Amino acid sequence: MEAAEVAAEAAPVPSESFKDQISKYKTMMTAAYKSKPIPYWILLILGIIAMVVAFPASSILSRVYYENGGQSKWIISWVAVAGWPLIAVILFPTYFITKTFPTPLNLKLFLSYIILGFLSAADNLMYAYAYAYLPASTAALVASSSLVFSALFGYILVKNRMNASIINALFVITAGLTIIALDSSSDRYDNITDKQYIMGLVWDVLASALHGLIFALSELIFVKLLGRRSFIVVLEQQIMVSLFAFLFTSLGTFVSGDFQAMTSEATSFKGGKSAYYQVLVWSAVTFQLGVLGATAVIFLASTVLAGVLNAIRTPITSIAAVILLHDPMSGFKILSLVITFWGFGSYIYGSSMDDKQS
Repeated sequence: MEAAEVAAEAAPVPSESFKDQISKYKTMMTAAYKSKPIPYWILLILGIIAMVVAFPASSILSRVYYENGGQSKWIISWVAVAGWPLIAVILFPTYFITKTFPTPLNLKLFLSYIILGFLSAADNLMYAYAYAYLPASTAALVASSSLVFSALFGYILVKNRMNASIINALFVITAGLTIIALDSSSDRYDNITDKQYIMGLVWDVLASALHGLIFALSELIFVKLLGRRSFIVVLEQQIMVSLFAFLFTSLGTFVSGDFQAMTSEATSFKGGKSAYYQVLVWSAVTFQLGVLGATAVIFLASTVLAGVLNAIRTPITSIAAVILLHDPMSGFKILSLVITFWGFGSYIYGSSMDDKQS
């Protein structure tokens, strides 16, 4: 009898067939869909679309600005947050429709908004330097490192879990960035020096690190201070953070004298003043839509999904830059893109396994 029991325990457990795995995932997806109301999925889908469309468009417009005669890093970083009133236009009617009141602004929440606003202003300025010195496709590939930092800061601050697949993804994406750095001579613009190109890479990595920190801090504010009560808190946070970032950036743009130089810059811009101001206006609109989408994804889902989507926009931006801006695409850059895809896939798999275990 005992021998039979030992033999039964030692017998290999039959592995699931591919059909069974598909059926299990289908059941999981159906259960996940039914666990949330339809408005939730509508908002989440709109947030995802905003992230993967508006952010690449904003990046392309930043490069268009520099390619056609724009010089200021402060103006591009200022434009990124100048569109904050657009979110106010959405928020204020929402109070009347839902018959709710604004979230009480205590000292801790107020200071959190100021800190996030300052970090956002610094992040935008770093990215402005990156796009001034790097092709849009290269800057986007380097910016994919924000996924690495989102995972690390999410683990440290929000206690998001890490597993072998996620750690593997972080190393793979880092390898892709190393390839870009080693192949710097293939896509450097003629008017950009080696020193400027290297500084562009450095600023891009630093901005990506700060971007990951901002993602994690935003989720921490939702969890600790705001609570996941309604989508209104998403709009409130974006308005307050963008407002303070706008104030910090406006001060920097004024002190640097770049506000005063806008008129002459518009006059010398290729395409004229109309094209100049259209680039700035659409940069403001697309960036705010992208940030709104990212904040919504963090609120409705998690920093993990926002990090994945933030990484997915990398190939979209790179392909768009090659098609629209005729960016050089060397073999090493293509290899980096493939490796980054591999890292994304590993990260998504690791995140899905964590969700499954939960």
